[in-house]
Amino acid sequence: MATSLGACCGSTSRAMLRRLRLWHFASYVFVINRRDELCVQHRTDDKDVFPGMLDLCAGGVVAAGETCHVGAAREASEELGVSGQLNPVGQFCYPPLNVHGAVYWLRWEREITPQPEEVTHVEWLDIQTVLTREHVTPDSREALMLWLRQESCPLKGRQAL
Repeated sequence: MATSLGACCGSTSRAMLRRLRLWHFASYVFVINRRDELCVQHRTDDKDVFPGMLDLCAGGVVAAGETCHVGAAREASEELGVSGQLNPVGQFCYPPLNVHGAVYWLRWEREITPQPEEVTHVEWLDIQTVLTREHVTPDSREALMLWLRQESCPLKGRQAL
């Protein structure tokens, strides 16, 4: 759990976080290939948050006692079967979900193995296509905008903002 200002203030169950709409920490990991295409996930229809929508990154709630970096690596591995050097992007606050997000990216060239409980399938999309897609989880779009504003973003210059 977190305060609205981003200070850690304890822990509780995920169900309690959702039910009481408590502030919390989450990780966001963008996965790109050598063609600078983004791995976009199609969420299952039974997800408790944003079912059936497109997710632009792997990620989720950071577990009690876990750092954001460790949570990011765990989520990328669980959701997509990917691992590697996590490149930090930055942090953002998303009040509609009461979340403080830590954003990372990594480059991946091997097969993606989606977690069937969370992801129906994935597709690799260029950034122009990603930016025109509808039905995208709003927090992953917010995280993407943070990344695209950075000079060091490998996708910079490939999109028209």
